[in-house]
Amino acid sequence: MKGFTTQIVHNDRLGGIEHGSVHKPIHTSVAFGYDDTHELAAVFQGKQPGYTYGRQINPTVEALEDKVSKMERGLKTVCFGTGMAAIGTAVFSLLRNGDHIVSSAYLFGNTNSLFNSFTAHGIDVTFVDATSAAEVEAAITDKTRLVFVETIANPRTQVTALAETGALCAERGLIYIVDNTMTSPYLFQPVDVQATFVLNSLTKYIGGHGNALGGAITEMGHFDWEKFDNIYETYKTGNPQMWGLTQIKKKGLRDFGAALSAEAAHHISVGAETLALRLQRQCESAQALAEFLNNHNKVRKVFYPGLEDHPEYGRSKELFRYPGAILSFELAEDVDLWDYMDRLEVIIKSTNLGDNRTLAIPVAHTIYYEMGPERRASMGIDDSLIRISVGIEDVEDLIEDFSQAFG
Repeated sequence: MKGFTTQIVHNDRLGGIEHGSVHKPIHTSVAFGYDDTHELAAVFQGKQPGYTYGRQINPTVEALEDKVSKMERGLKTVCFGTGMAAIGTAVFSLLRNGDHIVSSAYLFGNTNSLFNSFTAHGIDVTFVDATSAAEVEAAITDKTRLVFVETIANPRTQVTALAETGALCAERGLIYIVDNTMTSPYLFQPVDVQATFVLNSLTKYIGGHGNALGGAITEMGHFDWEKFDNIYETYKTGNPQMWGLTQIKKKGLRDFGAALSAEAAHHISVGAETLALRLQRQCESAQALAEFLNNHNKVRKVFYPGLEDHPEYGRSKELFRYPGAILSFELAEDVDLWDYMDRLEVIIKSTNLGDNRTLAIPVAHTIYYEMGPERRASMGIDDSLIRISVGIEDVEDLIEDFSQAFG
């Protein structure tokens, strides 16, 4: 069973499930008992597989991890309570005081905030225009250990120079983390651009229903961990390809305790089964909406990689199955942002991405407000910018709603 959706739908049952269930059951126990104390010790010491404590491992979460690994064509996945927990835990686990990160400047607001917080603890960060691999290269120093990028930026939809940056990181021996949240493994698989780790906010497209928080980091097998100085001796056991992820799980997840609950893992796992079906419709609707708005005289500018005037249109077409289901647009000067948004009826005024429902939010006044006007200006975020996460509604109804809101 090699098809993307076929594999996801049948992954649980093919692994063998209790009582013939077709879904992995929700295991709520946080403790796991052993009749043989030697076996208990062997599991704790990593000498044999098994379950220790719910903060670090759980059968329901483990089933989701296996599903994400298959979707991303990775070696192994570790899940977390949120996508932010996954990012923070990875950086905490792998980097030390004096290390340096090169990051895309067009970064999700919370990730930007997190990286700025790390600078206060001795891990320096340089933000660059990651649509150019030359900009990434120019920022690399002898202290650089990690490059962090997103596939498509939120909210202005810049597309990273993913392949070129991957080749650069491979040449320089740098950890390359690609946040695949905005595309998901259905639209793009970063294993093809030599990513070290692929990060996903499971809350978004993979879960898809806005009913569970979660995050994941997947090891791709490209990085030589034997040459990485920051791996503790404790975790230099077994397959060297897994040393980095083992340290993230054993040191980071265990110490911070940002565990994904079994209930959330179940919601996300079931939601993932329809990822391809949902996202294909969402992307097709996003294309239609972008074209409608791009031709409207009350709209100043539309940002969507599926439009031919987008700076990375060609790159998007080359890399992605579809150019995503996120778009943003600036209103014309004579359109009041607040009045326009309040007239929307079908579209929900809300944050979040990847939901089945179409969501709209005024970016500068909400999710990017804390950045301040200077940082927003450097990212090209206008006060009239509205971000749209396109859902699965009938596209005719969405177009009608945007149209009537102009008055």
